[in-house]
Amino acid sequence: MHVRDATDEDADAVVALADEAVDAARLIRDRSVRVADDDGEVAGFVAYDTWRGAVHVTRLGGDPAALGDLLAAPCEFAAREDLPVEVVLPDDEDDDFRTILDDEGFEDAGAGPMFDGRRTRRYRRQP
Repeated sequence: MHVRDATDEDADAVVALADEAVDAARLIRDRSVRVADDDGEVAGFVAYDTWRGAVHVTRLGGDPAALGDLLAAPCEFAAREDLPVEVVLPDDEDDDFRTILDDEGFEDAGAGPMFDGRRTRRYRRQP
């Protein structure tokens, strides 16, 4: 599996992997987006941005086996900038994501913001 920058050609695959409606073309233009390419097929993606003193993972989806590799991009960027990385997951999110975050050094940082009436948890990795 190869992790690379997303291109406009990846937009349809990102939409298919997202857990909710997303304007993938806009996401790819407005955020840093990386995809896991498995022999020409997009197996996962991560979108991230920096604001308020942290690198925020704004979207993450796809094959759980690819997500650890995908999280490396925002984590490496954050380390270079000496910033923490934050991920917010809905409380009812699949436990696979939480296990991956644990494996990548993220810690539960408490309740996160409400999104569309759904409670969330904030996970943070310090530099």
